[in-house]
Amino acid sequence: MNFEHLNALKALLSSPKKIAIIPHKNPDGDAIGSTLALWHYLQNKGHESTIVSPNDFPKFLKWIPGANKILNFERENKESKECLRQAEVIFTLDFNHLGRVGQMTENLENAEATFVMVDHHQQPSDYAKIMYSDVAMSSTCEMVYNLIKLLGDVDEINPDMANCLYTGIMTDTGSFKFKATTSNTHRVVADLMDRGAENTEIHHRIYDTNSPSRLHLLGCALKNMVILEEFSTAYITLSQEELDRYDYQKGDTEGFVNYGLTLDGIRFAVIFIENKEEGILKISFRSVGDFSVNDFARNHFEGGGHTNAAGGKSDKNLEDTTAYFKSLLPQYKKELTQ
Repeated sequence: MNFEHLNALKALLSSPKKIAIIPHKNPDGDAIGSTLALWHYLQNKGHESTIVSPNDFPKFLKWIPGANKILNFERENKESKECLRQAEVIFTLDFNHLGRVGQMTENLENAEATFVMVDHHQQPSDYAKIMYSDVAMSSTCEMVYNLIKLLGDVDEINPDMANCLYTGIMTDTGSFKFKATTSNTHRVVADLMDRGAENTEIHHRIYDTNSPSRLHLLGCALKNMVILEEFSTAYITLSQEELDRYDYQKGDTEGFVNYGLTLDGIRFAVIFIENKEEGILKISFRSVGDFSVNDFARNHFEGGGHTNAAGGKSDKNLEDTTAYFKSLLPQYKKELTQ
């Protein structure tokens, strides 16, 4: 974060403000962890802050300290809109384009608040007056830790905030195995543990609490996996009928896409998930090495993200979408197999 934007943020927060904090639609561990950590911090500094999530978030994140205070824009629409209307400052965390908030987009575009962006995804748009954008960071939670440190308040990180931040860093780094995990990431995590983050309990709550239906859905997903050895690629499909059969709950497919990358010789893994309610297929892309799924998602599936992890969507059905996907692979064969 450059000094100009840091000083502007310090001035902005120098007196109590009404603040809205926004994660992206379908928020994950990093989005929920970062917004809640920032919420705790701002509340403790005397600001009137509220988190407004575009929609609900997975059950396995509901335990995070303060999660019960988050407004759901879909379910608590009137209260959420009033919060955005009254906000003097709006923090957007873990996304860098207003199109990532679904039905909330128009409300944010019309808001008169000062926008502050904290995000680590590539190619940010320019809606925010104050920006902290760093694509080399492991997670938005690591950025929030750094931001609090830059504001001179690292000693104000309490156990609740430490648990929030640890959760986001752990989930967005794949338990510290992804390429963006740096030595500084580990130093931050060590400090969070010293400040009260319960690492074993957090891991258990995120990864070790399954329902029978989720495990059956995983079995279905793995059965559906298609391996394209010629292109070092594997993909999974899940239809709406299959989701319904196994009583799908929000967050149940988290991590499924990564199973493709556990196969020897596979560098590119994808999952296509049908969503009849929204009329789209949701797509997650993962890769190892230098193959940029961010570029692939942006060029072909209206998405984006990071070099090795990105998302996208398709308006076509499963059959047509996977056929289109496979038709793209020959032009990337050299990158995928070299």
